[in-house]
Amino acid sequence: MSDSAPVMPDFDKGGGLLPVVAQDAQTGQVLMLAYMNREAFQETVATGRAVYYSRSRNRLWRKGEESGHVQQVQAIYIDCDADTILLKVHQVGGAACHEGYASCFFRRWTPQGVEVEGERVFDPEKVYKKG
Repeated sequence: MSDSAPVMPDFDKGGGLLPVVAQDAQTGQVLMLAYMNREAFQETVATGRAVYYSRSRNRLWRKGEESGHVQQVQAIYIDCDADTILLKVHQVGGAACHEGYASCFFRRWTPQGVEVEGERVFDPEKVYKKG
């Protein structure tokens, strides 16, 4: 059984913002969690590159606009409640995290404390030059 009507994300549910999980299309690794508003979603669909809404900057954030580490969207999934988006992406540059790791989820909680997993792909000091 399939629905004939296309399902669109319900941006009204999240007050205009919905969570987006970015996942490496090849490995399945979860790269990051971000948010999209309707405009970011529409631009992502139109360009094939991930565009998010930055809550801290209060504006659209075109992933990689500073670093060059863009996310090329391979597939877009909408969950059953139409209030969460999954992007399967090709991460250009090998790192989604602004701290230089492949995934933003590089800190693993253990009863003994937090452990860093993985190696830095790039030095954030060199990539995000201020000034």
